[in-house]
Amino acid sequence: MESPIKRLLGQTAVYGLTVILGRALNFLLVPLYVYVFAEPKDYGVVSILYAWVAFLIVLLPLGMETAFFKFISDNKEKKEDLFQNSFLTVGLFNALFLIFAIAMSPKIAEWMLMKGHAEYIILLASIVCIDAVSALPLAKLRIENQAKRFATIQITAIAVNIFFNVVLLLFFFDKSQPEIGVLYILVANFLSSLVKPIMVYKDFMGIRFTFNKELIKTMLIYSFPLVLAGFAGIINETIDRILLQNILYNIKLDEFGDPKQAIAYAEGQVGIYSACYKLAMLVTIFLQAYKYAAEPFFFSNAQHENRNKLYIKVMNYLIALLCVVFLLVSLNLQLFKYFIPNSAYWEGLKVVPLLLLANVFLGIYYNQSIWYKLSGQTKFGAYIAIGGAALTIGMNFLLIPMIGYEASAWTTMAVYACQMIASYLLGQKYYPINYNIRKFILYFGYALLVFFILRFFAIPDGWAQFVIHNTVILLFIGSIYFIEKSTSKAL
Repeated sequence: MESPIKRLLGQTAVYGLTVILGRALNFLLVPLYVYVFAEPKDYGVVSILYAWVAFLIVLLPLGMETAFFKFISDNKEKKEDLFQNSFLTVGLFNALFLIFAIAMSPKIAEWMLMKGHAEYIILLASIVCIDAVSALPLAKLRIENQAKRFATIQITAIAVNIFFNVVLLLFFFDKSQPEIGVLYILVANFLSSLVKPIMVYKDFMGIRFTFNKELIKTMLIYSFPLVLAGFAGIINETIDRILLQNILYNIKLDEFGDPKQAIAYAEGQVGIYSACYKLAMLVTIFLQAYKYAAEPFFFSNAQHENRNKLYIKVMNYLIALLCVVFLLVSLNLQLFKYFIPNSAYWEGLKVVPLLLLANVFLGIYYNQSIWYKLSGQTKFGAYIAIGGAALTIGMNFLLIPMIGYEASAWTTMAVYACQMIASYLLGQKYYPINYNIRKFILYFGYALLVFFILRFFAIPDGWAQFVIHNTVILLFIGSIYFIEKSTSKAL
């Protein structure tokens, strides 16, 4: 019989192929964007728009993916009924949202400090609505273990996005009109999003327009705290760019007295921060791939006789991998910085290690958060996320006027650390899993020690630094492998 760990690794590999490929190719689009947008302020506009996308893509699916997984684990024979009602609820909500967004697009654009660009809002709203409506059919593929079909759909959408980005920006874009470049990026994303509903059209064909009001109500009661938690979580992840834009705009408006100059400065700072933030994506790429496989995995093993041992072992492996990625990126910034082929952006590299550490804490929190989903106490996820959101907003408002975008990096790290600790303490009270805290301290402390020692000696950029840093990383990997092998026990 296949080991649950091996099955999780296998599913992570398949789902991860799509997520890693998508994130990696989007990561590789950064040099293209920095090339065509020579001024950081123009790339800053793109970053701000996609910060809003992140909020909407959490809100618009209404948390129905997780509710779908949860209710199917309890009522597998009602899969089609659950799918139909989930899909119709999400579809109706998104239709109303899209109508509102189109009607109000000029006013929304002005409110976002992008007056005169209602087309940005219409395209953005269309993208998020298409993605939200496609989420349930894709979730159905995951629950049916159709990982290859899922991967095919996602990879096709990614390929379309990359193709149109490259073609439109390299062959049709005039650098003297940066607003057209922003429009081309949104058009490419819109065409990419359309791929998903087209490729899952068969799942739409059997939909009957009948609602089970009690079922929908029960699912929404379960999912609402998750939506609230997700929305608050996105505040932690992306609102820093929105706050940077608005806080710096107001500060510089008083200083410059010219709105256009103030907006250009604020968007420029957002552009620098966002480009360097992308270098922390190597941790989030892995986390996204892991999340796709982990959520259905944990639900399906909720009745496993050794479930706690299984969860503990998964956590040990996750912490070790996150620490390796942190060292790999932070100690090789002399190489990774060339993914941003414009030195005007390099001043932001100082925040990359902070953002990598933040994502280590986030990954541990993600893994811990399964306790409130399995126990049905999703309200605690909402409490933790809301607390983190309040801390994010407060710290950014306090620190951005003093240290600019560095404030956002420090805030992100502090908030994720607090959420990780809060989730652990609450989990031990309501759904105890005896995680190996000593291993966390060992692996995390070891990684920090290696990082600070090598930073202290400050070896100049070049081959010597590359060889020494990566030799130390290999030794770190080898020592963790030895520890895990010597303490490993079969489930």
